[in-house]
Amino acid sequence: MNTHHKTYNPYVSPFDPCPPIQVKTYSTPPHLYMGYQPPNLQQFTPSEALRAGTIWKAFYDPYYNTLEMAKEGIQT
Repeated sequence: MNTHHKTYNPYVSPFDPCPPIQVKTYSTPPHLYMGYQPPNLQQFTPSEALRAGTIWKAFYDPYYNTLEMAKEGIQT
């Protein structure tokens, strides 16, 4: 699995008083899938890097709010 967003189905107890969450999602950072840092990686400009939090585009992992994504109909 080389996707940054993963899902799993937690155990749902029949005695749980709350409505169950059937599918949970989580994000893994991009550097987990890269061995050594390859040479000549593409870089952000300095102002873009400050906003992104990294200078290298391969390591950029934006945060997506799952509630906002559900409202827009985006699958994780």
